[in-house]
Amino acid sequence: MGSLCARLIALAYLCGGAAHAGCAPDVLEVRGPAGTQRFSIEVADDEAERNQGLMFREKMPLSAGMLFVYEQPKHAYFWMKNTLIPLDMIFADATGRVMQVHPDAVPLDETAIDGGEGVAFVLEINAGLAKRMGIAAGSELRHPSIAQSGAVWPCSGE
Repeated sequence: MGSLCARLIALAYLCGGAAHAGCAPDVLEVRGPAGTQRFSIEVADDEAERNQGLMFREKMPLSAGMLFVYEQPKHAYFWMKNTLIPLDMIFADATGRVMQVHPDAVPLDETAIDGGEGVAFVLEINAGLAKRMGIAAGSELRHPSIAQSGAVWPCSGE
């Protein structure tokens, strides 16, 4: 949460700006046919944080993840260079709707993982969780980084 944006989101939450616990800056919720899942997350919302990602980490708690936030939707490519833990990558559009899930990304693999066009958010979680939790294309993300005016699951909604 090194960026100014993330600090402002945290300040808004602490001052009562977020109406729901799912909209805390360090919590992301995913809703789909299998129910709602919650992750304790780190936000990577500037270029340096996105470039570092989860590289060189040897483990990550089961209910944790990292949310990559882009200023504008883009064609997103990821790789696993210097990433030591297997991951599921969840690609979502600017509304927070999951477009695709790349399961079981292989540690240290430098092959490009194509997230597709229009990616505004990428959630990385431990490999195998997306399938086990029923997270798939069409699932919805809720987090204060998603512009609330266009969010498919806004912070103010249940």
